[in-house]
Amino acid sequence: MDAYICRTCGVQQAESEDPPSHCAICDDERQYVPPGGQRWVTLTGLRGEGHRIELRGLEPGLTGIGADPPVGIGQRALLVQTPAGNFLWDCFGFIDNEGIAAVNDRGGLHGIAMSHPHFYGVNVEWSRAFGNAPIYIPKADREWVMRPDPAVKHWQGTVEPLPGVRLIQSGGHFEGSAVLHWAAGAEGRGALFTGDTITVGPDRLVSFMRSYPNLIPLPASQIRRIVSTVEPYTFDRIYGGWWDRIVSRNAKTAIQKSADRYIRWIEGGN
Repeated sequence: MDAYICRTCGVQQAESEDPPSHCAICDDERQYVPPGGQRWVTLTGLRGEGHRIELRGLEPGLTGIGADPPVGIGQRALLVQTPAGNFLWDCFGFIDNEGIAAVNDRGGLHGIAMSHPHFYGVNVEWSRAFGNAPIYIPKADREWVMRPDPAVKHWQGTVEPLPGVRLIQSGGHFEGSAVLHWAAGAEGRGALFTGDTITVGPDRLVSFMRSYPNLIPLPASQIRRIVSTVEPYTFDRIYGGWWDRIVSRNAKTAIQKSADRYIRWIEGGN
């Protein structure tokens, strides 16, 4: 049996003899099924198409890991290296031996967490490649686990899987949408990894949506809640979900300015 990967969102499903009849994540209003219908592929198929792992050093102790060419939505993951172990933030729909070797060269993998279900990718494959590393998924999003596995650990609120690495449930995009706070990031000024929980825009400010592809906004009350969950933490940099989506400096100010802008327009603007 194969564990099929959705071509649209890049999320791997439970093993089956035949491709699944549908993708629950794409059926949800926050994602979409393409006009041509749902299509599926396997890891073997992706490797045969020429996909490979791409790695980029982003700052000391932080490596970006993605697929080239991209799979699904096209996000990349972030590998945080700490004295106590390494942690993979967000995932994507691909893995290969070269990628596994590169992570091993950097000290292996202590655990995995994702900002939201669209970024679950092939997280079970990454977990199994590193001795069943724990996969941290919020209790609120347990229904979106498309490939159940004993490595999955449910959490809520906040959890610190490694010293200086904290997962924070902010909600918004999904009820369990989360961010990761890396205290040592940005040369010790702190970094926030946000995926699509707090998405970095082309203007290097941020935004918040229930659905990005379908342009469904969030209410002002949820924006205020998201901002309040990250306010207690010190950070000067934001890494969004894609290679070029980074707020390099003054990130905390950027979040507040962006929230004010969003709320002003969602409530009528002036």
